[in-house]
Amino acid sequence: MRKLRLGVMISGSGTNLQALIDACSAADYPATIEVVISNRPGVRGLERAEQAGIKAVTIDHKEFEDKETFEDALHECLADHKVDLVCLAGFMRLLTSTFVNRWRDRMINIHPSLLPSYKGLHTHARAIEDGVRFAGCTIHYVRPEMDNGPIIMQAAIPVAVDETEESLIAKTLSYEHKMYPAAVRMIAEGKVRVAGNKVAFKDVDVGELGIISPLP
Repeated sequence: MRKLRLGVMISGSGTNLQALIDACSAADYPATIEVVISNRPGVRGLERAEQAGIKAVTIDHKEFEDKETFEDALHECLADHKVDLVCLAGFMRLLTSTFVNRWRDRMINIHPSLLPSYKGLHTHARAIEDGVRFAGCTIHYVRPEMDNGPIIMQAAIPVAVDETEESLIAKTLSYEHKMYPAAVRMIAEGKVRVAGNKVAFKDVDVGELGIISPLP
């Protein structure tokens, strides 16, 4: 079976990229990373790609007159590498509806909250400030609205009484690094499809156990 061809878009250190690189190194993993694109030059994520022998490309948004020409360059690079699925992994630029719709149902994102709660930035600090008992992370198909789209996978993470922003970030990342390769695998194996504004699954165990925090 032909492996799913991934294009990963980043803006920074690329820890979720590394999780995908590690997963793709397994012979039985059903996807390969064809290209890594960063909108910022010199970031650690580009080094990770190069060290893994993956094509690493910088498309600096600051070098373009407008968003349209910047996104045309992104699209051309992805198309040139025959990408099937775009994975946003810490890509910190809002994309226009034109670009998103070009890749509709072929582009996913990971966000450090239980969407639809806490869209945008500073999600961990906001969750702690609000006193929620669970934070989390979400993998979803991308839509033109920020941090919106059919949800593929989520992790609910208990927030400790003495939680700090730094400790919650670390806990959340540990789940993100497990989830992104798992979600890509499900897509590659045909177990996920978009049905309206939701995701439908085939041969996937969604589990039955609930979680309580703090424990009674």
